[in-house]
Parts: sequence; C-alpha cells; structure tokens
Amino acid sequence: MPVITNIQDLKRIYERRVPRMFFDYTESGSWTEQTFRENSSDFEQIRLRQKVAVDMSNRSTAGTVIGQKMTMPVALAPVGLTGMQHADGEMKAARAAQKFGVPYTLSTMSINSIEDVAEHISGPFWFQLYTMKDTDYTSRLIQRAKDAGCSALVITLDLQLLGQRHKDLKNGLSAPPKLTPRTIANLATKWGWGIEMLSAKRRSFGNIVGHVDGIDDPASLGAWTAEQFDLTLDWDKISKLMEQWGGKVILKGILDPEDAKMAVKVGADAIVVSNHGGRQLDGALSSIRMLTPILDAVGGDIEVILDSGIRSGQDVLKALAMGANGTMIGRSYIYGLGAMGQKGVTTALEIIRKELDMTMALCGETNVANLGRHNLLIPEGFEGRWQD
Repeated sequence: MPVITNIQDLKRIYERRVPRMFFDYTESGSWTEQTFRENSSDFEQIRLRQKVAVDMSNRSTAGTVIGQKMTMPVALAPVGLTGMQHADGEMKAARAAQKFGVPYTLSTMSINSIEDVAEHISGPFWFQLYTMKDTDYTSRLIQRAKDAGCSALVITLDLQLLGQRHKDLKNGLSAPPKLTPRTIANLATKWGWGIEMLSAKRRSFGNIVGHVDGIDDPASLGAWTAEQFDLTLDWDKISKLMEQWGGKVILKGILDPEDAKMAVKVGADAIVVSNHGGRQLDGALSSIRMLTPILDAVGGDIEVILDSGIRSGQDVLKALAMGANGTMIGRSYIYGLGAMGQKGVTTALEIIRKELDMTMALCGETNVANLGRHNLLIPEGFEGRWQD
C-alpha cells in the first residue's frame, strides 16, 4: 500500500483502478474545460497569512450548516454514477460520511437508490433533486426521500439541459458500460473493479429503474433521461417544490448575485455557490471568485455553501475565511471511493480535516468559526472588476 498524504495520491490510484469512461466522467468538464480548471487553479491565487507565537492547543474544526452539526464544515456533494466508481458506491460513501460526522448527499442519478442508502446507514442524509418533466415521478421521488428520513432536499438548478462533455460522448458513457471492443479492452485491465461489480446490488440508476414504466434496458433509460430535464424550471416551480418538501431546502447551482437574492426571497435555507464542477456553462467564473459578490448580495440572510474546485483542507479554509458557512466536495471523495471504497472516502476526509486543522493553527486560529479575511492575502481584482 503506497503512502497516501494528499488527495492527488488517491487520484492516481483511482485512475489506475477504475474504467476509463468513469474516470473521465469525474475528471472532466464541458467544452474547453476552462471553468473546470479554474475552479481549482483560482484557489492557488489566494495566499495565507502566517501567524506565530499563538496558543495552538485545543483546536476545533467542528461546524454547523442548516442546523446540522458536523466534525468539519464539509459535506459530500451529490455525484451521479457513484455506484459505477466502486461497487455499491453510494452506500459506502454514505457510511463513511456518517461515521466521520459529515453530511452525505445522494444524487437523483445515483446507482444505489434512496431506499438502498437508507437501509445501510443509521442516520439521515441529504437528497439532491433534479426536476423532471414527469411531475408525477418528481412528486414520488420527493415522497420517497421523505419516507427515507432525508433531512434536507438539495434542488439542483443549473442542469435544465446537459452541458456537452466531449469525453463522455467519445467514451459512450453508460451504466452499465456498453460492451464495445474499446470498452472490453479497457475493462480487461480493471479486473479488480470488475470482480467487485459482479456482487454489486445495482449497476443501473436505482432511483429510476423500477420506478418509471417502460424503462427496462439502457437504451430506454437513456432515451427517457435525455428528454426529462425540465427546461421550464423557474422560481415559481422552485417554490412549489419547496412547499411540497416541507423541510430544509438547499438550492444548488447559484453563481449570480441576483439569483442568490431570489433564493432568499423564496425562503431557501441555504444556497450552494457552484458551477456544477465546471460541467455546465464553460467560461463561467470559478465558484471561489463568485463567492464574495454573492455573500455581499445576500447580506447574511441565508447560509452559503461553496462547491467546485476543493481539493484540500487549505481550499476549505480559504472558502470559510472568505465567508462561506460550509463547503462541498465531490471529486475529492470520489477519488478515494474509486481507489479504496469506503476506506478511501474516509481517507479523503481525514486528509482534508488534517490539512484544515494544521493550516488553521499556522494561521493563528484554533476554531474554524474564527476564520476570516484577516487570515488571507487576496490579490487585487480577484473578486470582480468585470464589465457587464
């Protein structure tokens, strides 16, 4: 077993172990991938202010988001096809998150179903909703999340249509994989992944298959999914979904200050500043660049979570110091899951917490609640000066 010291170590193991189409699904963005790259590289422009001769004992990374206590202000973001990265991937990621003390968010486009996850953990998790044209299906999906005891509904707003991801199209991405000569050749080199997948509970979309009439093979599933995302989603529909849910709501995919104000107006509990990991509008600014304008727009009237680009505990610290209430990680924990299953997710979380804890101490702080812009050196013009 190699010595694993950072998230990149997990990524290297992940790439060796998982079929190419699923690695590329995770490690790619839309079109030129500019936004995908800058989500991470923009964090590097923010520097940390070192402080010395400070009592560094009795440190705490614990935080609270939408009333939920967590060992650090980091939640596992919704990631589709997680069960293709590792057999029973959603269940394993959820168990790792629960044991570590952070929230897990299940995607609508998961392999394991809502019920699968609920059966394999002892506490609540968050459920991410894509709004579909089939309103009956959407209503039943919300009810299933209620029945499973989900503690928050995360409504994704930035995927009314699918941004073009060149690698997915070229790889023929599907769940389970289509057996073409190219796919078979690649799968033959991933025998460990394949053996584990033979015993997986599911190998297709568990929240859809068996819950929609007429879907009984990958072709019918693909056709249904391709035409189901609701192009007419607007704030009135969002309000109705929130009313139907009746509990805590997080609106994900906010990248504009005016949209953030609307989220406050409709009564959401939190927003996620996110560009879908650079997988939707290529050329949009990174999430970390847009964080301050959005915080200024909402003025503390709503909790703000930062998603997209986080690969370290230092990135988490920078987001919190700039004013975010919490953060979400997606690729960082998927690397761990694909590399080593549940243990890998735990390892990813341990890496991020250790980096957050040590960096916080070296910045002269002992509690994440005390982090602020005084801990950072932010380059002039980083957060704006863009001409409309």
